Amino acid sequence: MANDLEQDREKAVPAAVEGNPETNALAADADNAVMDDWAAAMAEQADADQSTAPGNTASAAAGPGPEPVPAPLPELHERAGEVQNPSLDMILDIPVTLSVELGHTKIQIRNLLQLAQGSVVELERLAGEPMDVLVNGYLIAQGEVVLVNDKFGIRLTDIVSPAERAKKLR
Repeated sequence: MANDLEQDREKAVPAAVEGNPETNALAADADNAVMDDWAAAMAEQADADQSTAPGNTASAAAGPGPEPVPAPLPELHERAGEVQNPSLDMILDIPVTLSVELGHTKIQIRNLLQLAQGSVVELERLAGEPMDVLVNGYLIAQGEVVLVNDKFGIRLTDIVSPAERAKKLR
């Protein structure tokens, strides 16, 4: 707050010359004006805080303006044959990225630049280990790779519990 007062004073009197009675009087007047402004603002804030304090309903009710009125909302109707869960309905159509991680490794940029067609990169995961199933980068399950109509798929073997997923988010 003292820093704000100094800035306000500098704005009010940009070039006060020490030893000059006129400029010193201007600086004192500017200081008093700034202090008066700050005192008025602080008093106004104290009044506002006091009027909105819990248990002080008399001054809050006497405040200016009409009482707030809730906006009318249209009725929500359940679609035929669907069980509606309002907490999930809003997010069911949000797209997410599901990916399966075969493995990972860390290599130096020098080795990365030497990679060519036919190079083999050793991963940290062992052969036969379950693959990680990630949704938006978060582990949700593990599974094994399967082949379905000449396409890769994954058979889920272990689902991460919601409690474990919540722990990892923290």
